[in-house]
Order: sequence, then C-alpha cells, then structure tokens
Amino acid sequence: MNILSKLKETAVSVLPVMAIVLFLGLTFVPLDKVLLARFTGGGLLLIIGLTIFLLGVDLGIQPMGERCGAELTKKRSLTLLLGVALVIGFIVTAAEPDIQVFGDQVRSIFPFVNKLSITFVIAGGVGLFIMLGLLRTVLNLSIKWTFFISYSLIFALTFFTPESFIGIAFDSGGATTGPMTVPFIMALGLGVSSVRDDNNNSFGLTGVCSIGPVMAVLIYAIVVRSAVGTVAEPVATTAVTESFAQIVGHVFRESLFSIAPLFALFVIFQITLLKMTKRQVIRIVIGFIYAFIGLTIFLIGVNAGFSQTGAELGQKLGTLAISRGGAWYVLLIGTGLVLGAIIVCAEPAVWILSEQVEQVSGGTIRRRVLLIFLSAGTALAIGLSMWRAVAGFNLKYILIPGYAIAMLLMVFSPSLFSGIAFDSGGVASGPLTSTFVLSFTLGAAANGNGTGGNDSFGVIALVAMMPLLAIQLMGIIYKLKQGGRK
Repeated sequence: MNILSKLKETAVSVLPVMAIVLFLGLTFVPLDKVLLARFTGGGLLLIIGLTIFLLGVDLGIQPMGERCGAELTKKRSLTLLLGVALVIGFIVTAAEPDIQVFGDQVRSIFPFVNKLSITFVIAGGVGLFIMLGLLRTVLNLSIKWTFFISYSLIFALTFFTPESFIGIAFDSGGATTGPMTVPFIMALGLGVSSVRDDNNNSFGLTGVCSIGPVMAVLIYAIVVRSAVGTVAEPVATTAVTESFAQIVGHVFRESLFSIAPLFALFVIFQITLLKMTKRQVIRIVIGFIYAFIGLTIFLIGVNAGFSQTGAELGQKLGTLAISRGGAWYVLLIGTGLVLGAIIVCAEPAVWILSEQVEQVSGGTIRRRVLLIFLSAGTALAIGLSMWRAVAGFNLKYILIPGYAIAMLLMVFSPSLFSGIAFDSGGVASGPLTSTFVLSFTLGAAANGNGTGGNDSFGVIALVAMMPLLAIQLMGIIYKLKQGGRK
C-alpha cells in the first residue's frame, strides 16, 4: 500500500468535514474558539491515524483473517470452523471501542441498563451470526434468503419490543462494525471463500453479523421491558471537560484492549493452526503495531474535539430550528445531508471494503462509483435523522418501509451486489458516525422536539439501512448495462 496515496485519500475525505464545521462555527452558529482549535487539531490527528491504521490492516489484520479462514476451511471440520468463529466474534466485538461508547450512550438515557450485560448481549449476537454467516458460505446457501428470513424475524420481534428501545437495537448492529471488527470479519469471509473459489459468495458476512446484535438487543429489551419505561433526561455535552492527557490515557487503554484480544488470537492460531514462517510472522506483528498506533491516534483525534464539537453544533442548530424555524430548520437538515455525504468516506472500514470490492470484482466495480452511492445513501440517512431529532416521529415509519424496499430490490439485484450492500450498511456506520454524527444528533434531540435524547437513537440504524437501497440500485444499473447477465 502506498502510504502517501492513502494519506492523500484520507485527507480529501476528512478536510471537507472540518471545513463545514469550522465555517458554521465561525459564522452562523458561533462556537467556542478553544473548542474549534481542538476540533482542528483532532481532525489532523484523525487523518494521520486513519492512514497508519489502514497500513496496519493491510500488513497484519487482513492477511491474518484470510489465512485463518482458509486454514480452518482446509481442515474440513465444520464444527471447528464454526466454534472458532463464535469465539472470535464474541472476543473481538466485546473489545470493540464503538461498543464501549455505545454502552455509555445507552446508559445515559436508560439508567437501568447494565453496560457489561448489553455488551455481552451484543457480542453474543455477533458471535452467533458470524457462525451462521460462515455456515451459509460453506453450504453455499442463498445470501438473499438469509437476509430475507433474518429481517422478517427482526421485524416480527419489534411488535413485542418497547418503542423506545427499537432505535437502540438497530443502532447496535451498526455500532458493532467498527475499526477492529470489520477488517477481520471481511478477511475471514474472503479466506473461506478463496478455498471454495467463489468470489461471488465472498461478501455478505459483515451484513449477516450486523443482524445478530439487533436481534439479541430486541430480545434483551423484551426480557427487561418492565424497566424500559425509565428514561433519564438527556444531557448534552457542550464543552470539553477532559484534559488532553486524560484523553490520551483513556484512548491508549481503549486501543490496547481492542488490539490485545485479536493479537492473542493470532498467537494461538500461529501455534496451533497457521504455522507461518518467521518473516510472515514479523510482517503481521508489524501490522498489528501500526494498527495499534493508528487506531490510538485516530481515536485521540475523534475524542479530542470531534464528538464534543458535534454535540454543541447539533444542540445550537436544534435550538435555533425550533425557536426560529424556517431557514434554521433547513440549515440543520442541510448540514446533516452534507456531513452524511462526506463523513462516510472518512470511515476506516469503508476504505477497506471498497478496496476488497474493487479487487474481488477485478476492477469491474470501481471504488469511486461505490463511494458515490454510499455517500448518497448516508447523506439521506443523516438528513432524515436531523428531521426526526426535531420533529420526533416514530422510527418504524422509516425502517419498516425502507427494509421492505431493500428486500424487494434483492429480487432484481445481482447476489454479489446484495452482499456488498448489506456489508456496506455495516461499515458505513463506523467510529465517526458513532461519535461525531451521533453526538450531533444527541445535541439536536436534547434541545429540539422536547421528547428527549431517545430520538437521537436510530441515526446509526438509518445510516446502516440506506446503503442497502443505494448499492442494490447500483447493482441493478450494473446488471442492465451488462445486458441482464447475473
């Protein structure tokens, strides 16, 4: 991987977000100058960290995942493959930074929720569905029927789930697919598919894994439904309260806990399964070091200014939209649209997915075109979330029709594109969405419609849903251009 090329690509993705926020913070919605300075510094760290992280993924995490998937498949023991997949899914997800942040955000609204419990519920859901996803790949089961049956069960469960927890359940599916989970899951799926020599079946595992936590959290909410009515008053964070040293210490531990379980798995697999050469091991270890350094710098950048600035900007725009209406309402939704179109391209997992799609398709599916469709879908999702934050309508009015259309599009879209679409839904809702965008929506909801911060939950769900529509439309267009060949 050309590191200078990656640095340029990440800078082009992140700098427009910084420009928009700085423009609004210096003009229409004046923000504290210290906060804006930290936001600027955080953005530069984010660019550097993302570049180093992607280098580490290419050197270490992705090769490890592909080798593990390939070697486990060669053992021809379905029980071993599925058992290891379950353990990997649980360990990696439980250590995912996005899940830790998400657990704190849920608890801030629902005090009765135990953070450790919901973390294990989400991790268990991912582990189970990684197992089911690999089983589907090995048995060559239809990806379309897998999604159709799974989402039919999910929407059946929503009729028994408290309304206030539906957004949280769907958000959990996006929060699991963070910078550590996605590279390994996608590489594992590619490794299994490579042994079977079936590239068309290599995508969809991340999308299947995103189903697990949604279903698990819905069941969790049904079990504890007697307490779900207890909702705390949302607290919008409008200032940076942690010192830079505190942020660095917190993020260092978070990154270490994210990388360590995966590295421990690598050591175990190397001894028992992979048995790679010394040179290969050194290369992967260097990749893990790069990934750790990059993830640390990336998260420092996000926590040092991005999330706090997003919360304050959303709070002020939400207040102005409600109190003054008109142009301010348009400005709030318009800001969401523009940020959505841009911020998805700064997600680490999006770059990894787009590279793999272009590689597996032999360049037929261009990364640039994929990113355009992803950006359009994410823009619409965040625009709708801004509208909901100040209007307060039921999330099911969008989710149920949206997923129904996605299921219908599967009939006409090639299977490869359906797999990519559901993978894209997971990767589009990464750390920037879980921090900056969710904080932006939390701020708008806390001071917007008066119904509380619970209306901020659902933004990740909408971000995860829109690529299902956009990428499958892309697939239908591609199919028509190819003369109807699948």
